[in-house]
Formats: sequence, C-alpha cells, structure tokens
Amino acid sequence: MSLQLIEAYIPDRHFQKVDQKLKEYTHRSYWVSDEPEERKLIRMLTDTNEVESILNYLESISNVIDGFETMLFPVQTYISRETVEEDADRENEEEKRLLLRASRQELMDSVEKSSKITLNYTLLIILSAIVATVGFLKDSEAVVIGAMVIAPMIGPVIAVAFSSILGDYKRLLISGLTSLYGVAIVLVISVAFGYFTDMGMHNAQYLERTKVEILDIFLGVASGAAGALAFLNRLSGNLVGVMVAVALLPPSVAMGMSLGDGAFQAAYGAFLLVAVNIMSILLAAVLIFSISGIRPVRWSEVKRANVSRLLSIVFVSMIVFFLAVVILVGKSMR
Repeated sequence: MSLQLIEAYIPDRHFQKVDQKLKEYTHRSYWVSDEPEERKLIRMLTDTNEVESILNYLESISNVIDGFETMLFPVQTYISRETVEEDADRENEEEKRLLLRASRQELMDSVEKSSKITLNYTLLIILSAIVATVGFLKDSEAVVIGAMVIAPMIGPVIAVAFSSILGDYKRLLISGLTSLYGVAIVLVISVAFGYFTDMGMHNAQYLERTKVEILDIFLGVASGAAGALAFLNRLSGNLVGVMVAVALLPPSVAMGMSLGDGAFQAAYGAFLLVAVNIMSILLAAVLIFSISGIRPVRWSEVKRANVSRLLSIVFVSMIVFFLAVVILVGKSMR
C-alpha cells in the first residue's frame, strides 16, 4: 500500500465546487479546516496511483484562479480500522498504468533540478573529470568506476528525453545545454592532461574507451531503459548502476586526452562511443516515458506533446541507426 497526502488551500468562494469535485476521487481520508485569509484547507489521503489525476485537476484550476496552493507529502505509515481489516483482494487490483511511476508533477520537479547548470553540478563534473583522468593515468579500474558514480552526466540526458515527451522545448533546450556544458568541462580538463603528459595513453582503461562495437548500442538501450524506469519510480540508487553500465564520463575523458595528444583516430572512436551512449539512452528513455503515459494537462500542450513525442522517437531512432551503420562500415574497413 503506497499512500500520499495532498494539502490544498482553496479560496472560500470556490470551495464548494472544488470540494465536491475532489470527493469524487478515490481517497482513504478527507479533512477540511478553516484557514486565515478566507481560505479552507483540504487534506486528502489517497493511493499513489490516484495522485496525478487529483494534481492535474488542481493544476488546471490553479492556472486560472488566484489563491490556490497545493502541496504533496509522502506517507510512511497509515493505520486505521479499514487498513487493518482491508481485504487482501485489494492487492490484486489491476494497475491502470502500464508502468508504475511517480506522478508527473513529482517527475517534473526532478527534471527541473537535474536540467539546470548549478555550482554543485559544475563542481561534481570537474571533480569527476579529474578523478577519471587520474584513473586513466594510473590504469585503475576502481578509480574510473568511482568517477562514473560521482559524475551527474546522465541526469540532463534523462531530462532531455522527458522534456521531449511533454513537448517542453524550453526545458529541452536547457537540458541539452546543461549536458553539453558537462561534456565541455570534461573535454577541457582531459585535453590539458593529454597535452602535457602522454601517461595513460597506452593502457587498458584508455584503449577500451576509444573503441566502439555494435553491442554498445544494445548495452546503451538496455541501460537507458533501466535508468528511465529508475527515474520514473524515483529510485536514485538504481541510477548508480546505470551510470556504471553506460558511462558517459570515461569516453569523454578518452576523447579529450586523445585530442590533447594529437591522436585523432582514437579521439574519433571515443567520440563515437559517447554519441552511441547518449543516443541509446535517449532512445530508450523516450520509449519508456511514452509507454508510461506521461501527458500534459492543457489541450494545447497535449497536441504539442503528441507531435514532439513522435518526432523525438523518429529523430533519435534515425541517429542510432546512422551510428550503427557507421560502426559496421568502419569495422568492415579495418
């Protein structure tokens, strides 16, 4: 049983209509109290799978009427006579969604946080790039894996996929720029290391990130799908495994070191690996988010999202197909 608590402050003049509408939604408990400033507070305890519908309704009226405020809280424990005597058949109810996930509003909040360029993001990218580069120089797999875990590079990529599903082009652009910003920082640091030293240019950690195979696409798609599912359920711990499985940081470091050393053939291989990883994650995430049923509320946004979703799937699929052809052609010419 997964429950959440919705608190909504409603202006008195709109309370009767909103109160009547909210009571139509399935809920466990429902409380109303008077508040200052001619408002009432509705506290509504409901199952997690009902939260998005309720928030969609409250969002729709908040857009046109002042004075509405809504908050969402997780509920760790709830005990009542009904929960104790609840029939076990409730656990076998059919899930309305194809995929279990948090509400769109909660996911939007996570996307907004991971799509922005912040001081924390910048520092983590710088530190992870230094750690990864040192890991290459020392030929230490453990150090490179540690750098993968530190680097927050997968967050903006997931945000790009999520924004494209909703047709939020402004957020998509911000997320894309944040992702490019992270890669640029990594390149600057690794180019400097590659230019001033040739250490680590012939060990396994470096060489593995300058080669790309067709299997890397399948790895990227599978890992990207796992990352999208972890994001939908807000399982941040699971994203660590995804970051290690389809890392964006090490091939970016390898590309920078190669450019700094003048090894342009190796830089090209590392670039292909970075592109394959990013596009595979995007393709998988776009497909998973589409299946999950994430949709905007307003009609104009729904129409835009429908077009954006289709274009995203087609565009990313074409790029992945093109990369696959490039890899196969390159392999046949060796």
